[in-house]
Amino acid sequence: MAAGDKAGGDDAVAAAAAPLLVSAAGRRRRCPGCLTEERCKADAGIPYLNFFYIWVVCLCSSLPIQSLFPYLYFMIRDLKVAKEEQDIGFYAGFVGATYFLGRTISAVPWGIFADKYGRKPCIVISILSVIVFNTLFGLSTTYWMAIVTRGLLGLLCGILGPIKAYASEVCRKEHQALGISLVTSSRAIALVVGPAIGGFLSQPAKKYPNLFSEESVFGRFPYFLPCFVISVLAAGACVACIWLPETLHMHHDDKEVIDALEAQDATSDLGETTKDSGSGRMGHTKSLLKNWQLMSAITLYCVFSLHDTAYLEIFSLWAVSSRKYRGLSFTSQDVGIVLAISGFGVLVYQLAIYPLLAKYVGPIKPFRYAAVLSILLLSTYPFMANLYGLELKVLINIASLLKNMFAATITIACNILQNTAVTQEQRGVANGISVTLMSIFKAVAPAAAGILFSWAQKHITGLFLPGEQILFLMLNMVSVIGFILTFKPFFALPDMR
Repeated sequence: MAAGDKAGGDDAVAAAAAPLLVSAAGRRRRCPGCLTEERCKADAGIPYLNFFYIWVVCLCSSLPIQSLFPYLYFMIRDLKVAKEEQDIGFYAGFVGATYFLGRTISAVPWGIFADKYGRKPCIVISILSVIVFNTLFGLSTTYWMAIVTRGLLGLLCGILGPIKAYASEVCRKEHQALGISLVTSSRAIALVVGPAIGGFLSQPAKKYPNLFSEESVFGRFPYFLPCFVISVLAAGACVACIWLPETLHMHHDDKEVIDALEAQDATSDLGETTKDSGSGRMGHTKSLLKNWQLMSAITLYCVFSLHDTAYLEIFSLWAVSSRKYRGLSFTSQDVGIVLAISGFGVLVYQLAIYPLLAKYVGPIKPFRYAAVLSILLLSTYPFMANLYGLELKVLINIASLLKNMFAATITIACNILQNTAVTQEQRGVANGISVTLMSIFKAVAPAAAGILFSWAQKHITGLFLPGEQILFLMLNMVSVIGFILTFKPFFALPDMR
């Protein structure tokens, strides 16, 4: 009789547990990450629509960064914060730096947020921050308002780390290089569209008096129109986020099922398993900083990010500065055209040439050659101030195009290395760490570049080299350091054949 009661009790426990297990299985099937993974396994083709949404979102989040440079010099001048013309570069550097400083503070929290709540909410919040704070930046009437709005934009736009993880998760493994390449190619398009928007739409009342009067909002706020246009585009990208699938696996309900089974069956095996898996995840997260393959890739990425950001700041200031300071005396439209042409060339390179290069020689090895060629190319920049007219414009466009192609080669390789060095559940935090460290370097870069540029303009003569040559020499030293770091023992190079 007792045996019968026991058997009956076991049957009752099993019957009670069965619906819970079925329910858990149903919840797992409805997990958005599982659904996306199943679609990827079922469809061997390239997910063009998802890649398009990623591309649009990345483009709109990059436009506020790229559109600033053609008119930043003139904006600082109009805000009347610089007492001398040579000091404009000094103040301009800090405006560029505050965005990256804000991103430095928030990158890891955004990565944790994306790993816990999903990639999609992080993307939506980031795009909303672009709409709000980019608009307010265009309405800045004081230097400090410009600083604060740029800082808040960097703080709340946490898209960079999670979107790279998202791009590698929304497709099959063989398409990951293309997905990450699209993230960087969207920034290449931002190099086309952003400078064009900033160069042609800033100060519209002066450039297009027949369309905009001095009394209009665009006349009273001469740098609002480019910001407004970008915010409208970002609003469109926010709508496109509706169709973005979530890629994060969310099985939070499994713990509830296990707890219910423990209460019914009075066994601790499942609980111990849960604890072990939980502590394992914590251990993996803590071990990221000890993952030398990841950290060496991040270090390399940081050094070249410092170089690229400082180059963009210096080039934009140098191109619009006066000939008496060994600049090129370009207008904001001229700078916008140069950056737009080079950006378009980089886009073609990333979509048509780089995939073939990565296919036949791998994604890693070419960046050493790119680093060396970049150093040689940048050494010619100071001598271009001796040129005029069509000859100058042709050569500066070719040089800018090549420089950005080399930078794109290095960036894509570093992004691939970072995402292949960790598992999926760690990619949000890993990219958060990457963005944090990279943002520190990017925050230092514009400020240091602005200070160095201002110093160079005050020391055109009287030193062992002219000021502008020392300026580009210091920029090249960063590339030399980055090149050295691509070799052992500094760099862990995996087999990616």
